[in-house]
Amino acid sequence: MKKNRVVITGLGVVSPLGLGIQETFDGLVEKRCGIEKITAFDAAGFTSRIAGAVTAGAVKDCVPKGYRKATKVMARDIELAVMAAYLAVKDAGLKTKCIVDRGEADGEVDVDSTRFGANIGAGLICADLTELAGALATAALRPEAPNHRGFSLAKWGAEGMNNLTPLWLLKFLPNMLACHVTIVHDCQAPSNTITCGEASSHLAIGEAYRTLERGAADLCICGGAESKLNPMGLMRQSLLDRLVTDHNDSPATACRPFDARRSGTVISEGAGLLILEERGRAAGRGAKIYGELVGFGASVNARHWLEPQPDGRAMSLAISKAIADAAIQPADIGLVGAFGSGIVEHDAAEAAAIRAALGDHGRKVPVLATRGALGNNGAGTGAIDVAVAAMAMTRGVIPPSLNTETVDPACGLNVIRGDPIDAHPRYVLSLASSLSGGQTAALVIRRNQE
Repeated sequence: MKKNRVVITGLGVVSPLGLGIQETFDGLVEKRCGIEKITAFDAAGFTSRIAGAVTAGAVKDCVPKGYRKATKVMARDIELAVMAAYLAVKDAGLKTKCIVDRGEADGEVDVDSTRFGANIGAGLICADLTELAGALATAALRPEAPNHRGFSLAKWGAEGMNNLTPLWLLKFLPNMLACHVTIVHDCQAPSNTITCGEASSHLAIGEAYRTLERGAADLCICGGAESKLNPMGLMRQSLLDRLVTDHNDSPATACRPFDARRSGTVISEGAGLLILEERGRAAGRGAKIYGELVGFGASVNARHWLEPQPDGRAMSLAISKAIADAAIQPADIGLVGAFGSGIVEHDAAEAAAIRAALGDHGRKVPVLATRGALGNNGAGTGAIDVAVAAMAMTRGVIPPSLNTETVDPACGLNVIRGDPIDAHPRYVLSLASSLSGGQTAALVIRRNQE
């Protein structure tokens, strides 16, 4: 069966470096860092007190006027997804229901909603702790009854739940990212939510790629979003001993992917959503094309759900699958967009995977890692990296990996350091790996060509 060709026509990025792919990419090229001391909540009791925060943009400016009331039931993760979706649609030049309703395009909607899908990766959304704590307090047995201290389900049912709005739970379901995006832009084709940690975006993009390949849709908005910038997100990573703890006074130099002195990662927030489009449709409307998606592979670490395989076997398999799917050779890869968390064991495993899958070429090919500037954006990480890679191909400029000064000899990679380099890679390999769960994924993007 003939497969449709799939191209990238829209990039929507919301990151600690700014709103939109242009600001984020320029920030990487200019070697700016989006990691700062945490101000969103009191982090004084934590060993790591730094994070990447999105400070630009407002969700109300990314939805039709009639939908603004719905923003009241959006958790931070949902807001980031809706903002990124709006930016992606605008960047692609699509006249969706949202764009037309906002009066930002002349004429009628030019998208067949029944052929417009959505696949969005999501993480564990943190409940509003202030609201929840207040409600729980009303269900506590009072201290004046020393023999009856604790939590009362009866009081929770009679009083506690009444302190939460009826739609409170809808703010915190992972599928609500895709729910709001599909409603705002009227996406009625196949839709899905994927919750596989940092691999979520790549897996969502891969599924969208397959959907368009087989002709089940003409367009798909895909990627991921997450905010780890909350007490629970910080606590989880702290308890798992993944965070940098010795740079609280120098956050801009904290996260050091593949560096010999790396000591952990940094929590962050962000979103990346792409518009994938059937090539014939994109060409017919004269859309700008950032690149063509030609390969996808995925695998899982069957050794342990928290610890990476030292030899990177799962990721190596995902890379090999993606390269085979693209019908190219390892030596054809001109740039690797690595996950590069900055965690010693995970970086070493990823480096081993790259060397195993690419052979001798794995030590020579330029490697880009963005975590030093952006931190760990959770489910949004992968799509942000794909968007950066697509922009690098378009501009012919590859940003350096911030804070990577001396590459760990044990990693043995050609990580881009110092200044941006001019390059026009024909094929880019983008990687993602879940820190918990072991899912890995790889995508191959080809520079735009006929």
